[in-house]
Amino acid sequence: MWFRNLQLYRLPENWDLSADTLADKLAARPFQPCGSQDMASRGWTSPTRDDRFVLAVGGHYLIALAVEQKLLPSSVVNQVAADKAELIEAEQGYKPGRKQMKEIKEAVLQELLPRAFTRRRTMWAWIDPKGGWLAVDAASPARAEDVLDALRDTLDALPVKLLKTQQSPVSAMTGWLAGGEAPGAFTIDQDCELRAVTDEKAAVRYVRHALDGQDVQDHLAAGKLPTRLALTFDDRIALLLTEKLEIKRIAFLDVVKEEAERQAETADLQMEADFTLMTGELSRLIPALLEALGGEQKDAF
Repeated sequence: MWFRNLQLYRLPENWDLSADTLADKLAARPFQPCGSQDMASRGWTSPTRDDRFVLAVGGHYLIALAVEQKLLPSSVVNQVAADKAELIEAEQGYKPGRKQMKEIKEAVLQELLPRAFTRRRTMWAWIDPKGGWLAVDAASPARAEDVLDALRDTLDALPVKLLKTQQSPVSAMTGWLAGGEAPGAFTIDQDCELRAVTDEKAAVRYVRHALDGQDVQDHLAAGKLPTRLALTFDDRIALLLTEKLEIKRIAFLDVVKEEAERQAETADLQMEADFTLMTGELSRLIPALLEALGGEQKDAF
């Protein structure tokens, strides 16, 4: 359950949905596996694998969206349709036209769907009404939109906005690399991507490589800009900050997870302890990161 990524959104100041009300709304749209003719299905599931649709601890909410998709590549549909088209051509004496081919493909799709394999994944979201955050554990905004769309359908409205900062991550990361250190409790680690702004988009990637050498300074002087930079916060959380203010590759260091294990008296309480420690750490990280980027740029909803 420990989040690996954060796509961050700002909740409106008047967002006051209680955990019980949220749970009731999610329970009204539970996950159902794909039917025989469904390509995909999504719905809410229990994050604790019991009858709770919201894990509420310390004013923080954890919810989970289950998504199931049929695995039916278009190449397979096209091949089966082509085989059927050949048989039809032999029977009628001429190739099927565009409209007939479309009908053939639709029939093939309906025929193959019940036999297709399915893939299911669970997507997690953390809601902090007091702090005003909605965070989705997704590697890209497009994936996070699956959760946001499902919430909009469930709640009828979800007026959230992507976080914006006074200083762009690219500008801030450039300054940190040029100066050899990050502000506050952040330290620079050993992964980085520098990309040219020219049409060629030339890129240099450093992996487990010291970033305080002259070669990095030369790339910065040549106009390459950092689009990804690995950081550690307060010796407790490792992360990768991107040019789009995405927080990726989150790794809670051993000291954090050991604290969670000590707090959980039984296995049943382990998830609550994990969630408590995770939200506590992220609730410190997010404001610190926003401060390092010059503060939040707030727009009216």
